[in-house]
Amino acid sequence: MLSQLRSWRLRRTDRTSATNISDGYVDLPPSEQNALDIFSGEWSSQLPGNWKKLKAGTISLFDDSRIRWAADQLAGLTGQRVLELGPLEGGHTYMLEILGAESVIAVEANKKAYLKCLIIKEILDLKRCRFMLGDCIAFLRENQISFDACFASGILYHMREPSELIYLISKASNKVFLWTHFYDEKVIESKPNISSKFSATVNRNYKGFDHVLHRYEYGDALNWAGFCGGTAPYSYWMTRDAILDCLRFFGFKDLRIGFDEPDHPNGPCFCVAAVRSV
Repeated sequence: MLSQLRSWRLRRTDRTSATNISDGYVDLPPSEQNALDIFSGEWSSQLPGNWKKLKAGTISLFDDSRIRWAADQLAGLTGQRVLELGPLEGGHTYMLEILGAESVIAVEANKKAYLKCLIIKEILDLKRCRFMLGDCIAFLRENQISFDACFASGILYHMREPSELIYLISKASNKVFLWTHFYDEKVIESKPNISSKFSATVNRNYKGFDHVLHRYEYGDALNWAGFCGGTAPYSYWMTRDAILDCLRFFGFKDLRIGFDEPDHPNGPCFCVAAVRSV
């Protein structure tokens, strides 16, 4: 009986191995679409220009007017060394390169997003960017490089300590671009699908900056294969005023605001291009 059980297990292992091996191979001619299909159904971005015909996502992150606006507000990117936090799928990285950045270091914590960025780097033949897999806060805590500009689009509201991110950015660069959601009680309470995700309010003091944080729970979004939020099941949102006050507290005195969308379906959001006094 024992020998029969061992034999059955061996046959089952052989079948499973054969199935797994075949799943890991592509039997089509090489193509850019094959690479994108590794993450089929998990892409957010639509590819740009001649690559639009490829099937990926639907959001125009490779042709984003917010990035062009930021480049203008920060006096251009030509010859600049740029730090990008949370590149997602490389859309903004691509734009930073074509807008003239001398180099882009892009730090991504999500393993799948990092691999997507590498696929994009190959398909779009990006030359002046380097994608790094790791946590941006951990990177900034150890960073010794001075960057000409920092781009952090869609990342602040995924932080558990957003004021720390702003502080660390202020140590790495005198110029920063943020696009972020923010907490507005009146607006959020009018949207049950968003308000239900907020669970608590806490007082915080970070390096002398007093502020209030609002806990946001990712909930069912954690079950999506393409999830690209923070590194914990929750994050903390700041109010619009708190974000601006925090930037000023850590030295960013010249603040320029754009793309203010209080009625955005995923919560109020805006852009800030800020320059730090030196």
